[in-house]
Amino acid sequence: MDTQTLRAFLTVAECQSFTEAAELMHLTQPAISKRLSNLEQQLEHRLFDRIGRKVSLTEAGEALLPQARAILLAMANAERSVRDLDGSVGGKLSMGISHHIGLHRLPPVLRYFTRTYPEVRLDIDFMDSEQAHDMILHGELDLAVITLSPEQEPNLESFAVWEDPLTVATALDHPLASRKAVTLRELQQHTAIPPGLNTYTGQIIKRLFDEAGLKMDIAMSTNYMETIKVMVSIGLGWSILPATLIDDSVEALTLKGHQLSRTLGCVHHRNRSLSNAAEAFIKVLKEHPERSTP
Repeated sequence: MDTQTLRAFLTVAECQSFTEAAELMHLTQPAISKRLSNLEQQLEHRLFDRIGRKVSLTEAGEALLPQARAILLAMANAERSVRDLDGSVGGKLSMGISHHIGLHRLPPVLRYFTRTYPEVRLDIDFMDSEQAHDMILHGELDLAVITLSPEQEPNLESFAVWEDPLTVATALDHPLASRKAVTLRELQQHTAIPPGLNTYTGQIIKRLFDEAGLKMDIAMSTNYMETIKVMVSIGLGWSILPATLIDDSVEALTLKGHQLSRTLGCVHHRNRSLSNAAEAFIKVLKEHPERSTP
């Protein structure tokens, strides 16, 4: 049972498709199928059910999944430990970064880091914070810089970098725009465009209304704050946005009785040993979260 075969198994399990897995691994579909067929013969159990184009894990596949992840994580840790013995800062650093942080918070830090450590090859994926959180939990990324989950996972290590104030935003000609300060009950009477309620930021807003026994009149939702701001600015509804996004295209209002904020920070897996590159990035992030070009 070699690591490439286990990696093929994990990729197919995550993609639920042999074709997509083959593309991601830069292999032919027959090559992927052969690796998994050999693995099934070795384990004497079928790992996938194939019904038409749909691929799903069998009971044996579900049992193998966490073990395969643990084996690959241990191998990656071993390789990293040996590679970092000379103390140099180089190699690949894989990170998941939320779209908002990537646009509005992280560019100065990334610029400084790449100039200070030119031997590091950054492998950055921009994604929803929740997706990055899950990938860290499964050992698929070195680090994630995201909106931190309100629930602390015991297997994850996280630290806050930025406190991100949130504010109610409306179009300039919205009926509430002249109020300057509004209540939840007043907001309830108007159409809302919240972040997806499955997101950490959306959950903050939903909790406010749930605790007050109120419901939002939701017209639409998206996970992209920049898109929400545009929809708000043209009058499609109100939303709660990061203060960093507020400009002269929208009106910022205070929410009476509440100070809204979310925490942005960095997270990594406790059982995934950090490379020299990851340690260096964390040091830069902690010491210079707003660093500009030197």
